[in-house]
Amino acid sequence: MGIPVLILGESGSGKSSSMRNFDEKEILIFNVANKPLPFRKKLGSIKGQATTDAEYSCVKAYIEKYKEKVKTFVIDDSQYLMAFEMFEKAKETGYGKFTDCALHFYNLVQYVIKETPEDVIVYFLHHTETSDTGKIKAKTSGKMLDSQITLEGLFSIVLMAKTDGKTYKFVTQSDGYTTCKSPLEMFESEIDNDLKFVDTTIREYWGLVPGEEKGE
Repeated sequence: MGIPVLILGESGSGKSSSMRNFDEKEILIFNVANKPLPFRKKLGSIKGQATTDAEYSCVKAYIEKYKEKVKTFVIDDSQYLMAFEMFEKAKETGYGKFTDCALHFYNLVQYVIKETPEDVIVYFLHHTETSDTGKIKAKTSGKMLDSQITLEGLFSIVLMAKTDGKTYKFVTQSDGYTTCKSPLEMFESEIDNDLKFVDTTIREYWGLVPGEEKGE
């Protein structure tokens, strides 16, 4: 049983830069929007595909291929999986496209949980939005999609990246205005935006085997 982890944050809040302390062979990144990483270190990266169906298939195929060797995967940024699918179906009428979009994302998370080893962690880096009630939540493609799925409900760990322009942090617990959550005593309420530290802490907390190196 693999572990999906949701990392929320606005653009520029430090989500992608949090990967900076991984070694190249420790991690495989699915670069959905084909954007350069915000640091010089080169990490294993799979470019986004031509269509959303191909994108989901690619993510599952590469996790399936490497899940015995690579133990840390990142989808950067996962909300584009939803956004690009809605663009592809923009001319379709009816509610079916919202159900399909929610189902595809749900199935990906369920694949991580049910079809990967217990020491595999997949990080979904995801943009945020503010709801009508003022709560900061995972960004979707609108209220109709929100009626189909609550993204945060699919994850046991939801962290939020934030910055004041000088420092970059992860918030690990909700203050009532966010959807952050993490298991009791896993993290301090606020930590550095270091995804390698997050990964190590999760593995130590649940007694998982440390991530193995990817083969050539």
